[in-house]
Amino acid sequence: MTLLTTQATAYEKAPRIGLVDTARGTALIAMATYHFSWDLEFMGYFPPGTAETGWLKIYARAIATTFLFIVGVSLVLASRPEIRWPSFWKRFGMIAAAAAVISAATLYLVPGEWIYFGILHAIAALSLIGVVFLRLPLPVTLLVTLALLVGWIADTFVMPGVLDSHLLDPKYLAWLGFAATPDRSNDFVPLFPWATPFFLGMSLARLAFRTSLPHRLAAFGTGGTWFAWLGRRSLAFYLIHQPVLIAIAYGLTFVIAPPKPDPVATYLRQCNTSCTVEQGEALCRSFCQCTLDQLQAQQLFTPFQAGEVKADDERIMALASECSAKIEPAPQSEPQPQPQ
Repeated sequence: MTLLTTQATAYEKAPRIGLVDTARGTALIAMATYHFSWDLEFMGYFPPGTAETGWLKIYARAIATTFLFIVGVSLVLASRPEIRWPSFWKRFGMIAAAAAVISAATLYLVPGEWIYFGILHAIAALSLIGVVFLRLPLPVTLLVTLALLVGWIADTFVMPGVLDSHLLDPKYLAWLGFAATPDRSNDFVPLFPWATPFFLGMSLARLAFRTSLPHRLAAFGTGGTWFAWLGRRSLAFYLIHQPVLIAIAYGLTFVIAPPKPDPVATYLRQCNTSCTVEQGEALCRSFCQCTLDQLQAQQLFTPFQAGEVKADDERIMALASECSAKIEPAPQSEPQPQPQ
């Protein structure tokens, strides 16, 4: 009798959990605030690179982690007692189409940093992967989740970059998450390590259905809040919010003119942001300061910033080589940093 009860609990229809919708809606608002900081930087109110460094960088990663965790939970909730294939393929098609629109739009507007695998691309790919794991025994999902967690910890804290390879740098492979120097993008969310919060959400949701927790959470309510209403319309909000926010930031320039940027601070920030993709942070600070000093000493800084002197100019190449020689040399197999 106990076995039958356990099996019935494991396969019963999922209740509507308003807290999940509320959490998703809250994450959407957080995402919008981060994107607005990017828009203000784009319009010149913040120094270049502000949205990609410091606490804003941590904030962005926390938002993405929350989103993907909720996607994993929601996939489990939407697939009980069994996968509803028409609904799944409809949702997947909408997300994939939206991801394609984002790629096409950014390729046209910002071709140097277009979004070739952003958060929508990741959600679409992980949905396909996740629906396969829903049909596998729970221990398999738990094992993969554990492996992803261990890999993320090792790659982030123990031996950073140990899993990376320059062979995986091209865009058609970089989305896997093991590229050493992937092409820049305004939103890059590769499968590794971002599959980790997704699988964690799936694993915890599947474990929760072996208990009474889903029903207790459903009884808690909060599904009628404004955040929950927004959370149930997440895709529409995602597609609409950024054009609206950038229009607001643009309109603000007619009311309060953005401050003129400090060319020295701008150069150092851009140089460090670009350099740290390939080199260590401490090495890049020394390199960028050295190239700045050399540019100013040779009276090349202003024409270089104005674009009158290009990065491939022999004088720029010479001072870059000189600065590279002064700091800790990088291994021969790695590309040398260049001033930006």
